[in-house]
Amino acid sequence: MPGRFFIGYYLLHEGGPLRLGVVASRRLGGATRRNRAKRRLREVFRKNEPRDPVAADVVLIARNAIVEASFEEIDRAYVRGVGRALETSWQRPGDP
Repeated sequence: MPGRFFIGYYLLHEGGPLRLGVVASRRLGGATRRNRAKRRLREVFRKNEPRDPVAADVVLIARNAIVEASFEEIDRAYVRGVGRALETSWQRPGDP
């Protein structure tokens, strides 16, 4: 799910916890900028954890625009993309 602030991937698996991987390449800038981008992505992930347990691996790749973006913008982008996908993915066809 490519977006303005990050690219998100997720893979469902059988059993196990919901896990997160965050990538911030040197293209973002120095260590301070990369760490800030990773902190923001981890916090958005933590804040928007699905209500029901999901067995999935999520990978978020930070893009340059994330450094100047507000937390609210990043949060909205996550909820529209990865968050929505995780909320609906645990439901199987025919489940209520």
